[in-house]
Amino acid sequence: MAAIGTVIEDKYEILKLIGRGGMSEVYLAMDKNLNKQWAVKEIKRIAHDENNQVVVQSALVEANLMKKLDHPCLPRIVDIIEREDVIFVVMDYVEGESLNKVLEKEGAIAQEYVIEWAQDLCSVLDYLHMQNPPIIYRDMKPGNIMLQPNGNIKLIDFGIAREYKEQNLEDTMSLGTKGYAAPEQFGGKGQTDARTDIYCLGTTMYHLVTGKSPTEPPYEIVPIRQWNENLSAGLENIILKCTKPNPDDRYQNCGELIYALDHYEEEDDEYRSKQWRKVNAFALMVVFSLVFACLGVICKATGFFVNQNDYNHIMQQAQVASRAEDKAIAYAEAIDVNPTSYEAYYGMIDAFKDDAVFSLEEEAMLNQRLNENLNELRKDENYPQLAFELGKLYWFYYDYGKTESSDNQITRMKSAIQWFDDAKEYGNESDDNYMTAYIYSEIGTFHRDITLNVEEASDQGLYGDYFANLQKLVDMTAGENSEIVQLEVYKLCMYSIENYARKFKADGIEQSELTDFYNLVKDSVGRTEVTTEKTELLKNEVMNRSTYAKQAIENAFMARIQEESKEDGE
Repeated sequence: MAAIGTVIEDKYEILKLIGRGGMSEVYLAMDKNLNKQWAVKEIKRIAHDENNQVVVQSALVEANLMKKLDHPCLPRIVDIIEREDVIFVVMDYVEGESLNKVLEKEGAIAQEYVIEWAQDLCSVLDYLHMQNPPIIYRDMKPGNIMLQPNGNIKLIDFGIAREYKEQNLEDTMSLGTKGYAAPEQFGGKGQTDARTDIYCLGTTMYHLVTGKSPTEPPYEIVPIRQWNENLSAGLENIILKCTKPNPDDRYQNCGELIYALDHYEEEDDEYRSKQWRKVNAFALMVVFSLVFACLGVICKATGFFVNQNDYNHIMQQAQVASRAEDKAIAYAEAIDVNPTSYEAYYGMIDAFKDDAVFSLEEEAMLNQRLNENLNELRKDENYPQLAFELGKLYWFYYDYGKTESSDNQITRMKSAIQWFDDAKEYGNESDDNYMTAYIYSEIGTFHRDITLNVEEASDQGLYGDYFANLQKLVDMTAGENSEIVQLEVYKLCMYSIENYARKFKADGIEQSELTDFYNLVKDSVGRTEVTTEKTELLKNEVMNRSTYAKQAIENAFMARIQEESKEDGE
């Protein structure tokens, strides 16, 4: 057992024990180089213990699978340290509690939350199944789903996940949690595949929405309305289909299940009856439609003008609305009338920025319009500018993953990359924002990949270009009107100096150059005028960290100073 205060690899300081299993402990640790908290799983190697060998091998498989993955609902593996008697796996520290604990405290969970979580879990399973080769998780259950303080979830524990192999007729081992696991997980009944994960998700939804564990009597999945008649018949049908014994009778992929969850009310038997009545009514309407066909030709000629009048009226409503929320809704309605209206998209983006927070609900409103119309938008010469504004929206305002104790700056940058890449791809070098989009994309890509590069010892030489891009970004920010944009850029620079001063030195950045840049950023922060409580807090945060950044520069170049002093003494 690692002692509190132990420093592993001169980097990870053990702070406290946060979890314990049969042959492993999990600790909260502080990265002394990055000033960031990680979770460190310690797995002991015990000679001549077959059980332990399985656990160790399982941990290594989990770590090697996860280190190449990047999804908002998955924790990242950032380091694997193997020693003769122990293995340390360093990963994201996930705050919160498992859904199993939530069930113990609260019992059955409202179906609205269960459906929302199931959609997120479908998204991450679909991501795993799309890997090459596909990754089959195989252990979905409430105990392996963490509910974070911000309401988001993360899927943990990849100990029995496996890569799908087409040539395998069946799995070699029976692995999974009885009650949640699909029949094919128990050896000799076929190879586990994506449909196995769908079964496990079905049993998990059943437990969450009913409060009845499938590991307890009656040891079966019964229609959920037998436990609570107020639950949705549509959700009941979805769960029953997910948990069919024969994989061929289930949803065949997560895409099918996501669609069903998005339209769960349509799975309701009563809804289907109404639909049949609509079909009959439609047959009568066909007759009438023939009568009015001629009138339709005449009306079509005036339709464009009606739509244009509707669009203009909605845009006027948006412009005079007093609340940002009402503005955003009106602009969304304008887009529904005119799907390629850049003016409406820009208005919606500005409305989202009003409270300096781009929420998940706002993202869903935006994505609904973008996903439907993106192909058409990309054909227009105005698209690069829209993509650039979308990139800035995510980079500076996106709220996903942010908590009171930790910033989500890396998540924001990673989410923005695709839009800045679009601004480059569909624009040209003569565009005003082309070079700025290029710099944002390069910086975001650096932060997306650097953890893996460090782990693989392939990061040498990357920091010089990164430093040059930071300098260019500060220059470009000088004419920016938004105080949030200015301060977020200065914050990124100050934190980069603090975290990468030694790396900058190693890549040839001179102390004078780094110090000059530090002074420029600090002076720029001091000159930034703030008008809101949020930007005042942000400004104070950056100024408070400046001391640490300055110290990091001094520490990075201390060895050179000592060597020069020694030479002078000789």
